[in-house]
Amino acid sequence: SDGKTSPSFCSARSHRPCAGVKTEIVVNVGGVRQVFYSDNLNQYPETRLAELLNCLSGGYDSIFSLCDDYDPGKREFYFDRDPDAFKCIIDVYYFGEIHMKKGICPICFKNEMEFWKVDLKFLDDCCKTHLSEKKEELEEIARRVQLILDDLGVDASESRWKRCQKYIWKFLEKPESSYPARVIAVLSFLFILISSVVMCVGTIPDMQVLDAEGNRVEHPTLDSIETACIGWFTMEYVLRLISSPNKLHFALSFMNIVDVLAILPFYVSLTLTHLGAKLMELSNVQQAVQALRIMRVARIFKLARHSSGLQTLTYALKRSFKELGLLLMYLAVGIFVFSALGYTMEQSHPDTLFKSIPQSFWWAIITMTTVGYGDIYPKTTLGKLNAAISFLCGVIAIALPIHPIINNFVRYYNKQRVLETAAKHELELMELNSAEGKAASSKSELRDLASEGKEGPFYSSRLKVSHSDTFIHLLSEEKHYRTRLQSCK
Repeated sequence: SDGKTSPSFCSARSHRPCAGVKTEIVVNVGGVRQVFYSDNLNQYPETRLAELLNCLSGGYDSIFSLCDDYDPGKREFYFDRDPDAFKCIIDVYYFGEIHMKKGICPICFKNEMEFWKVDLKFLDDCCKTHLSEKKEELEEIARRVQLILDDLGVDASESRWKRCQKYIWKFLEKPESSYPARVIAVLSFLFILISSVVMCVGTIPDMQVLDAEGNRVEHPTLDSIETACIGWFTMEYVLRLISSPNKLHFALSFMNIVDVLAILPFYVSLTLTHLGAKLMELSNVQQAVQALRIMRVARIFKLARHSSGLQTLTYALKRSFKELGLLLMYLAVGIFVFSALGYTMEQSHPDTLFKSIPQSFWWAIITMTTVGYGDIYPKTTLGKLNAAISFLCGVIAIALPIHPIINNFVRYYNKQRVLETAAKHELELMELNSAEGKAASSKSELRDLASEGKEGPFYSSRLKVSHSDTFIHLLSEEKHYRTRLQSCK
């Protein structure tokens, strides 16, 4: 009467569908009732729903191996699974592909697909990308948790030198591990700042003194401060290199290369000052030393080791190479076009400042980037009009790729905060599960002692010790817990 084709069975006892009859099955997933027909399900015979068509002939053992419950009166299969994910998964029977709805945890959705025995190849490419990103996040969380556990754990089988290496590495690389490590990180940060300030102050003529040849050199006090800072940087780098678990990876790391570039010029300059005079002329030695001292600018990049904001900015720029390339391409095209037009339009003026197209490149750069030094400028009407257009085009060309770069920065920054919070949450869950395990073992021990019927001073003292020392009532038994699927959502 309702217009649906009711299932026909050759035998009510065997529940076996007749051949050639269009069969339907009723599935109840998390309170959501769905009706499926055999012609749809048989397209993918390896899936769980297709297996339900033939499980009735195998008896209740076969039925309950596939579902959580079964109502023989209604011939309805019950599953305690996520209904939202199920609504997305059944699209494969009608459209041949699956799209994951927004708001569903990708990892939980993958587990649901595995439960319903639907291959991941039916998942759309955009959803696969989202799933791979979530997998990378979980791997990063697992890596962070493992690092924290490695820091907390002590392997008794390790030698004293290995334990000392781990302690030094944690002391220098992980300021959050202890208060002394935090103090060392602050000191390292201050040494970087002091060294950078000394480098800048040393270039002020009033802060310089004359040497025996009458040349201006840095004040001896500033040299002493510089030497102390380099000594700290050298000791820090050597200790980190010695305690590093992977010395090759440590040496090739970008930030460690920056550390070497910040230290090396001091020792090379010192070597050239004392030994270079015997090998080359004094003027050449002084020029080489001056060039090496410029490399001290690299030490300002050491601040990135202690600043998560600078690290986030570096990562955002690395992820934005495409946008930066577009920006440079736009500017390059505009510079070439407007410099050529400016040179051509300014040739009619007798006092033109545009002597050649390559010289006009400089004017186009400072105009399109809205700097405008004023050392070169157009004097004709057409030249001024060309300058106005180049200015507007430069603003547009710079503004277009900026938004994706900002989005990359914000996305990565928020992602790092989420990963840190998730890693701490995982550790808290591990501690809670460990405490609950101890409490459960203590309860079972008390029940065993009570069942033995032992009485007397020995039993009462043991019971008191067990209850006061090991049994901690952490959570009430009446508290309702969220499932892992609900927590992910």
